[in-house]
Amino acid sequence: MDVANFTPKQLNALRRVFRAMNPFMVFMLRIGLGWTMNIWPAVSGRIVVINHRGRKSGKEYLTPVNFAVVDGEVYCMAGFGSLSDWYKNMMANPGVLLWLPQGKRRARAEDVSDSPRRIFLIRQVIIGAGFAGPLFGVDQRKLNDGQLAAVTKDYRLLHFIMEE
Repeated sequence: MDVANFTPKQLNALRRVFRAMNPFMVFMLRIGLGWTMNIWPAVSGRIVVINHRGRKSGKEYLTPVNFAVVDGEVYCMAGFGSLSDWYKNMMANPGVLLWLPQGKRRARAEDVSDSPRRIFLIRQVIIGAGFAGPLFGVDQRKLNDGQLAAVTKDYRLLHFIMEE
């Protein structure tokens, strides 16, 4: 599946599928079985739930996303780019609560899409995404840095600065 060739209608349908899966992932974390989603990262990916506040409503939202830890720092990306509501929410209200496999941590989200390490960090997040990367046509094992940069040009890369 290569989402780069999807029509806007197909992309919206795919976004709805992922949005429909989110409550199940949150439920698993709430009942203490979140570790099962991170048991085989190469296949299922590494999942973090981001507790963030709506930019318009002020309502709290829980959004599961794939992530990577690089040099002790947590990164994720918005594969639908700046169209993602959760991304827009965090840019308006960067204070979040991360539900990591090892526990909950307060953090501040920052967009680091312009980082000189962007391609390296995106590659790590895609590795952490398990099956989702190749599903979206972004197989980090088959793409060189130039190809990966082209395929992910609209993706937004987020870094979470942990609060003490």
